[in-house]
Amino acid sequence: MSRLEQLIAELCPDGVELKNIGDICETVTDYVAAGSFADLRKNVVYSLKPDFAQLIRTTDLKSNFSKGESIYVSERAFNFLWRVNLNEESIILPNIGNCGEVYYVVPENLPYENNVLGPNAILVRSNVCDNKFLSYIFRTREFQMQLNKITSSTGQTKFNKTEFKKLVIPVPPLPVQQEIVRILDNFTELKTELTVELTAELTARRKQYKYYRDLLLTYVNEDTVKWISLKECTLPTSNIKWSLEDELTSYKYIDLTSVDRDLHYIIETQEINKNNAPSRAQQIVKTGDILFATTRPLLKRYCLVDSEYDEQICSTGFCVLRANTNIVLQKWILYHIASSSFYYYVEKYQQGASYPAISDTNVKNYQIPVPPLEEQGRIVAILDRFDALCNDLTSGLTAEVEERQKQYEYYRDRLLIFNKIMEE
Repeated sequence: MSRLEQLIAELCPDGVELKNIGDICETVTDYVAAGSFADLRKNVVYSLKPDFAQLIRTTDLKSNFSKGESIYVSERAFNFLWRVNLNEESIILPNIGNCGEVYYVVPENLPYENNVLGPNAILVRSNVCDNKFLSYIFRTREFQMQLNKITSSTGQTKFNKTEFKKLVIPVPPLPVQQEIVRILDNFTELKTELTVELTAELTARRKQYKYYRDLLLTYVNEDTVKWISLKECTLPTSNIKWSLEDELTSYKYIDLTSVDRDLHYIIETQEINKNNAPSRAQQIVKTGDILFATTRPLLKRYCLVDSEYDEQICSTGFCVLRANTNIVLQKWILYHIASSSFYYYVEKYQQGASYPAISDTNVKNYQIPVPPLEEQGRIVAILDRFDALCNDLTSGLTAEVEERQKQYEYYRDRLLIFNKIMEE
């Protein structure tokens, strides 16, 4: 019998009591609890120059203070915001935007001597429970489902303190809480070490992949290769023309936010019909088309259309490249769209400052080497294997990183569902 099982058998043999957060957390507060917005404007002034205290935002915690400029406040502001001073261990949850994130914070891990919580988040502390235990509870699937029920999805996601205090969690005796924290801390440390190793390996592999991809795409036999423009090796595409018969017909609509910028596939679409279609024209797409976003093109929003989106429509913010498969393979174009050479070209020909864009004409004027189809197939097969190793969520290193996280979350949640531990 493990130490945890012994403690449960000794201290809570008949089960674990459920309690409202408001009953066990003496502090559930936020930035605006200091007074009216007029009082806040009068007493709290932000500065980019170091001052008495740093204003801690959830974006700072999420990036571990590695992104963006730090914001500071005066001693007067710090004292005015005394309710959210981070001078002892705290749990911080965004309650406007990014609801569901949970941060356990201790003063010694913050970068500044004096720290105070910024707006759009709540601060939670308990004097009767282990606060780190609570932070683990707040991350579990069961608690997140409760939180989701009180979270408004209209506009920015948000929830209020009053409803949060009513949420129910299991509260075992303190020694049980502390033993669970010890187990999860050890598991978290192991998971972190393994993830760091895998991520470092994945980063190295991706650099290697990009190098060999660019090399394979350009190092071709000049005796058998032709250099032609994308326009010469693609087929015409067309815009949808809404008719009376389309009144009740719905289409999946792929806009610029639909394409994942890291993994390069379509992550979500909206349903549109003749009545709610955007005012701009929409393009018909087919299986195998390559979509490249021409607005802010250096963000690298591109993807290959799979069969789920055959005969659906996309925004005219995409250049649609439909391979003439008598000349070129679909993935031969796709890998060239992903190459460093293409983005050097894009950077040269994009126009505009605030919203840089490149025209479809300029995209299709880009020239690529086109060896025989057999040679294209050989190179594409090599690149597919590299790509799967580096980017495929179902295999390779990326899948292993994902699997470590899922495994950790599974065992964390199992530890925190006490009735199941008791039953087993």
